[in-house]
Amino acid sequence: MRSLGTGRAVQVAGAAAVAVLALAGCSAGQTAETSLLQAPVSGLNTASPDGGLLIRNLQVAFGDSAGYPANSTAPIQLSLFNQTEQPLTVTISSQAQTTVTDGIVSAQQVGLSGSPSGSASPAPAPSDSASPADAGAAPALQPAKITIDPLGSASFLPGGSQTLQAVGLSNRLAPGNSLALTIQVGTAAPINVLAPIAIPLSPVSRGPAVEGENAEGE
Repeated sequence: MRSLGTGRAVQVAGAAAVAVLALAGCSAGQTAETSLLQAPVSGLNTASPDGGLLIRNLQVAFGDSAGYPANSTAPIQLSLFNQTEQPLTVTISSQAQTTVTDGIVSAQQVGLSGSPSGSASPAPAPSDSASPADAGAAPALQPAKITIDPLGSASFLPGGSQTLQAVGLSNRLAPGNSLALTIQVGTAAPINVLAPIAIPLSPVSRGPAVEGENAEGE
């Protein structure tokens, strides 16, 4: 016959094992959850007032730690989703700021470069007859006026078949600053938004170390 002391010891050991397994499960769950919460989602998400257009992950592509200098071009990335059963025409522009605000930059022009793909296309724009002198010139940006099919979408990413560009920045656009954009659906009231600079996917290099930078004072 097993003694009472032995029986209690077995019960205690069993309870301890169950507790260890439960704690391990909780830790695994916390790790997975934490990794999801720490995902670098830096883009702006918003929508038109009537909910017909969803604007997702609007941001300026990260270039480097110095940002984009004044008068340069910065690529914009975003996705647009038409939630209606009618085509939507979306116009994207940048208006000069009436009051100067630190960290907010505008652009002289927002335009499209390249050929569209998917369920969106640039809205037709008036075209003038090209002169022979213009035949060898680089193509100008098309106006950022996009027609999205019913329940369709349009996405713009750096390196894609068609890119969205902010040309002629009013000031230096550095990480932590924002690009002022205006998005208009058809003839509805325009939506003014601020596009942040994307978070880099890998740590940014700090450059070469300075001699004596980490030396302690004697």
